[in-house]
Amino acid sequence: MGERHNGSESRKRSPWGVLALVMLTGIALMKNGVDVALGPPQPAAAASLTRTNGETFAPLVPPRSLVFAPAERVRIASIKVDAPVMNVGLDPDGWIEAPPPQDRNIAGWYQNGIAPGQRGTAVIVGHVDNLGGPAVFYGLGSITKGERIEVPRFDGKTAVFEVYGVEVFDKNDFPAAQVYGDTGYAELRVITCGGGYSRADGYDGNVVVFARMVSSR
Repeated sequence: MGERHNGSESRKRSPWGVLALVMLTGIALMKNGVDVALGPPQPAAAASLTRTNGETFAPLVPPRSLVFAPAERVRIASIKVDAPVMNVGLDPDGWIEAPPPQDRNIAGWYQNGIAPGQRGTAVIVGHVDNLGGPAVFYGLGSITKGERIEVPRFDGKTAVFEVYGVEVFDKNDFPAAQVYGDTGYAELRVITCGGGYSRADGYDGNVVVFARMVSSR
């Protein structure tokens, strides 16, 4: 796993330039997956960021954002996720590194960006599957609006996020600015592979969950 941090450590937000560099590379997440019999669930139309009448999600009155502290775990009760989180960066090709594929129950927090609960957009990634079968975020595409994601942090606080959209994006046309951009709120993106699959090229898209912090404890 990544470097552990104690609860007394604090740090300012990472420079926007780091995240901007990531966005400009047009990263998605993982390049390949493995064949699973029926494939992972994909987002339903009802979970889209845009409502049927064309209106987008209306922002909530946000709670006070938190100071910097690394993510320790991620919990999504609706899909039975309760996983440790390791720090990840970028690989040599400019993609967000995925956690070790042999560990089916571990996620990665992009440590050069925003901490979960800070104002800005934090990013947590994980495999949809590995050679042994479904992995930590296999069920991510089945999440619906209004569900909660909890991210315990190494300062002892837990940031609680509410899902307001789930999308699958083609890796060749990944809307990095939309996914990673700062909305002015404390937000979270949870990302895994999705879309169509081929043995030659792996998954052709990414499932992205959009969530906004609604409380902390």
